[in-house]
Amino acid sequence: MSGLTHFDGKGDAHMVDVSDKAVTDRIATAEGWVRMKPETHAIIAEGRAKKGDVLGVARLAGIMGAKQCSNLIPLCHPLPITKVSVELTPDASLPGVRIEATVKTTGQTGVEMEALTAVNVAALTVYDMSKAVDKDMEIGGIRVILKDGGKSGRYEAT
Repeated sequence: MSGLTHFDGKGDAHMVDVSDKAVTDRIATAEGWVRMKPETHAIIAEGRAKKGDVLGVARLAGIMGAKQCSNLIPLCHPLPITKVSVELTPDASLPGVRIEATVKTTGQTGVEMEALTAVNVAALTVYDMSKAVDKDMEIGGIRVILKDGGKSGRYEAT
């Protein structure tokens, strides 16, 4: 299990001890998308969904998802999140919705998992609110595109 920090010498899963790490400002941004039929994209972009404001509800769901990350992912630390922003942008060229979430904290461990959770929950909410008109939607492209703070420094996806 060399290099995997969530396993001890015996290979048993454990929560990483961050007590000796420095408290620093941390930020992470993740992205993803929901691809759909052009007709579904038009319904969402024009605000005509029968369930209401798909993008607004998905934004709130993403924020709530980031705040619940440690309850969903077994070995994540509960963190004092200081900011979550979730942007959902209709994109006719996809066609679909692009999602970007940024999470900030000041602490001893990063917020990549919170940003990824925000994107996933927002994407699932777009799917849930739109599935009545398009069961063929696809969720994908979910990845960390920025991470900064802590010992490992800055990471930007290429």
